[in-house]
Amino acid sequence: MTEKMIRKGFIIAGLSNILGVIICSKAFTNDVMLATQPDVMGYFGLISIILWGLAYISVCKSYNQVRWLVGAFAIEKLVYVIAWLAFITSHSLSEIYELDVLAGVFYTIYGANDFIFMLFFSFIFLKRGQVPSKTNR
Repeated sequence: MTEKMIRKGFIIAGLSNILGVIICSKAFTNDVMLATQPDVMGYFGLISIILWGLAYISVCKSYNQVRWLVGAFAIEKLVYVIAWLAFITSHSLSEIYELDVLAGVFYTIYGANDFIFMLFFSFIFLKRGQVPSKTNR
């Protein structure tokens, strides 16, 4: 994976958080989305997701110097994947879609999206932990 691709990965991760929340929550006015999983996706949770997105973007050029922060990003994504799995196994997505399509889309994809970026952040964390050989220096 090239440096340019990695930088773009951080930006895409950030934008998916920021735009996903703003669009699907209809700029924090989607009552269905807010009420469906209020512990995780209430106002505080959605604002936190946007802040995480800003954090991802902020390190797109300096991720090499903040390896442990990238590791924290991977763990944060794991937490959201677990929350999504708990949610998806105990709720009916079709009922959410009937109430609001954007909320349905959000609750359908947020776990898969977080899983993909958890793998990305984990890869970067583990890759940056490797000691380069003398021939690679």
